[in-house]
Amino acid sequence: MRLPRRIAFCALFLLGLSTAGLSHAACESGLAERMHAKLHPNRQLDERLAACKIWPAFPGRSIVVLPMPRETTDRGAKVFDLEILLIQRPDNGNTDRDTVIGRLMQPEALDEDATTSIQDIRIDTSRYVLSPEARAFGLRVRYRGSNAPGNPLASETVRLYVHHGKQLRQVLQEVELDHDHGGWDSTCTGHFEKLRTMVSVGKGSSNGFADLQLSRTLLQSRAQEQEDQGCVEKALPPKFNTVTLRYDGERYKVPRSLQQQTP
Repeated sequence: MRLPRRIAFCALFLLGLSTAGLSHAACESGLAERMHAKLHPNRQLDERLAACKIWPAFPGRSIVVLPMPRETTDRGAKVFDLEILLIQRPDNGNTDRDTVIGRLMQPEALDEDATTSIQDIRIDTSRYVLSPEARAFGLRVRYRGSNAPGNPLASETVRLYVHHGKQLRQVLQEVELDHDHGGWDSTCTGHFEKLRTMVSVGKGSSNGFADLQLSRTLLQSRAQEQEDQGCVEKALPPKFNTVTLRYDGERYKVPRSLQQQTP
């Protein structure tokens, strides 16, 4: 039996998410574990999802994300508190002198249940220059739906943070950038959708921060079994649109349609 290309693509995409979770999550230097032991000795750390990254824009600085699970609820959902840290590291490499210069605790920031799991958390240090004094970094979360094989589901979101004084502040709530989903009857007939979004800093500004431009591409296809038992896939015309997010003085205003949806 030959699967439609879209079905094969979705299977490969979801497999890629699973393996990427293993390669991106670990903090090889042990920085996350040291910070967790120092700041939250009585909390459990999900080491698989912990993330660390040097911030190239600022010499000696590293960003650390500590996902700490709460107790599983009666319905089987797992909830994570996130501690996000900005660390200044000494030039001589003495880890005892790592200093927290910014932090933000976000209770119940992430959750997963019987149908949705978190594949990995990655730190995004792209050029999010929002003002001459404010440069943001991102937190990308990849989700995978654990539904039946005939319903492949995956999603990636982003949040943005800035450093003010000794605190970190979230300026962009969780926004869905990419998703892959669809449904098929395990032989041929089905529909599939792939969304991809590019985030860039716009030329305009609102309340002192640059606008954000989200350039979105939606690809859709349909597969239908024919009378001769062949399987024909038809790609629909791609759809393009650009969404501008403007800063209201505290955060970027996000339309409901762009907010993260559970796969």
